[in-house]
Amino acid sequence: MSLDIRMELTKNPKAKPQDESKLGFGKIFTDHMFMMDYEEGKGWYDLRIVPYGPIAIDPASTVLHYGAEIFEGMKAYRRVDGSIAMFRPDENGKRMNNSAERLCLPEIDPEMWLEILDTLVKLEKDWVPHSEGTSLYIRPFTFGNDPHLGVHAVHHSTFVCILSPVGAYYAEGINPVKIAIESDDVRAVRGGTGYAKCGGNYAASLRAGKRAEEKGFTQVLWLDGVERKYIEEVGSMNVMFKINDEIVTPKLTGSVLPGITRKSCIELLKSQGANVSERLISVDELVEAAENGSLQEAWGTGTAAVVSPVGWLSYQGKEYEIGGGKIGETTQHLYDTLTGIQWGKIPDTFGWIHPVC
Repeated sequence: MSLDIRMELTKNPKAKPQDESKLGFGKIFTDHMFMMDYEEGKGWYDLRIVPYGPIAIDPASTVLHYGAEIFEGMKAYRRVDGSIAMFRPDENGKRMNNSAERLCLPEIDPEMWLEILDTLVKLEKDWVPHSEGTSLYIRPFTFGNDPHLGVHAVHHSTFVCILSPVGAYYAEGINPVKIAIESDDVRAVRGGTGYAKCGGNYAASLRAGKRAEEKGFTQVLWLDGVERKYIEEVGSMNVMFKINDEIVTPKLTGSVLPGITRKSCIELLKSQGANVSERLISVDELVEAAENGSLQEAWGTGTAAVVSPVGWLSYQGKEYEIGGGKIGETTQHLYDTLTGIQWGKIPDTFGWIHPVC
């Protein structure tokens, strides 16, 4: 597929960050962004790369009133040989389309998806940082912009992709974080939008996240929305536990986001002979394991943080230390292996790397 993409390059390029240790996450953006529009019966049209800047939308746009919006999060890496590559972008494309189907937004052809990403990242290749642990974060998103009020399926949409050079997601780095199990608010329910990557899911998590942060916790750990009994995921990550040498992660029941890093961890661990289970795990089972010492490790998985070890877990006013509050062997192995593949330090035997330039 060869797309007809109109190019409007900036006449005022921004200075690239000089100190990559101060990149932070999602604070700096590249010179350009990709955009295209959709009309029912016409499909996607006016594919264009334009200078990064504000987007004009009608005050009655669907996204502003009914939350018709989906997004993805992925990365491009500068590898040890100097080349630039993305990690499993086809999987992000599949998930984007699954989210689109759930929210009645238009889907994107897989070949078109990859060509759009390749074209934009190639254009902005000088923005991909060089320091270890850094990357170029890719944020594609689609929103409904029908210019009139009324709850209905979307007929007009806009797709945008922006890029941001980033450092570590957490200021703590790879050090273990403190997580609070949330027993009041819920993030999603089966049959809802939990498996879709849409803004509403994250908006619904903010209150609990704020309360947890005020108490010194980094994230909340969600329970299911019906029985308030089963572990689901962390605020911005999937979650995994090592209990009596069994790697356990909540099964995908429709209310848990099917993470790309989650999937990669499972495939990697199984290829190495680990005992991995995708199943329901209750908060009672987790607390009991923490109390009797069989909870050996806990970690979150996600594109932004890759792997984030959990050193402390809080539930109903009681705090449990995991693995002596230090990063565990399995967690460290996953981080080293995944980032090694992403940065080209370790051979990619899974076919996960998508070369860009």
